[in-house]
Amino acid sequence: MERNSATLRGRGAGINPTSRFERLTVLSEEAPASRVATEYLADTSRSVIARNNSPDIPFDASLNPYRGCEHGCAYCYARPSHEYLGMSAGIDFESRILVKEDAPELLRRELASPRWTPQVLALSGVTDAYQPVEEKLGLTRRCLEVLVEARNPVVIVTKSARVTRDIDLLAELAMHRAAAVCLSTTTLDGDLARRLEPRASHPRRRLAAVEKLTAAGIPCSVLMSPLIPALTDHEIPALLQAAKDAGAVSASYLILRLPGAVAPLFEDWLTRNVPDRREKVLNRIRALRGGRLNDPRFGMRFRGQGPFADQIRTLFHTTRKRLGLDRSGPKLSTQSFRKPVIDQLPLFDF
Repeated sequence: MERNSATLRGRGAGINPTSRFERLTVLSEEAPASRVATEYLADTSRSVIARNNSPDIPFDASLNPYRGCEHGCAYCYARPSHEYLGMSAGIDFESRILVKEDAPELLRRELASPRWTPQVLALSGVTDAYQPVEEKLGLTRRCLEVLVEARNPVVIVTKSARVTRDIDLLAELAMHRAAAVCLSTTTLDGDLARRLEPRASHPRRRLAAVEKLTAAGIPCSVLMSPLIPALTDHEIPALLQAAKDAGAVSASYLILRLPGAVAPLFEDWLTRNVPDRREKVLNRIRALRGGRLNDPRFGMRFRGQGPFADQIRTLFHTTRKRLGLDRSGPKLSTQSFRKPVIDQLPLFDF
């Protein structure tokens, strides 16, 4: 159902556009609610490891215990994935969360399979594994327990300081060069972050998480993602300095991309939150994307092109080098991998 645009408490999206796969659109004349409760649905997928073949993404396999993300980031590139489930990329994406309740068991089975080749798994490749419901369900922690048993390397990308809860498991993996964490940090401006990423951790807490992880011997980097032209790009020097001060070993960035339904959602967010900067942000995005709001070509999706892209790249790389954050991320190892045990039923019951 289409909703009228509104600023909803704790939500990044203000609209709930009909999925592009739906042929029927129902228009509501009801006044929009001020709050939308989160609904959790069972995900009965029979596999928990997803594959990708994009040259823009530095991993081949990812693990996602949840589909949809309550963090509600207005710009999230994963929003259109909800349309394949018959739901909206808007409010549905952040309020109707699919939960893979048997994710740890499925992971154990896949890692124990003769077909599994030990390799780095990305945790949160699509939606954040440390979103609020993880506090109650602990699915991500249970998956990490399986990875510790198997000593299979994992890279975690998250916007949540909740990752520090699992320092014990990550430190154990790090002893085998099998763990790294990347804290995605869009801005240092707490008020902007609250509106842009309403249920993600405050930027200060993310940087504090970097300190805690680093102190525990877990390699940690900071990802400025997405870097939003004409809105957050001026923060590059300050954000990199903060990453350095927190103990990050490296830093990188990804320029905002607006695939499919994300473009109108983000335009609506700009209208509601920074109307005076709306056109400047959109025009700068178009300048980076060959006149469009999205460029789906491999190699261009996260970097952009043109003079503004060059300016961003030069500023980021120069500052990063000056601060000593231009090192490559840690090279994780599969040498300690061992197949996890699968419980067997006894042949005879005495």
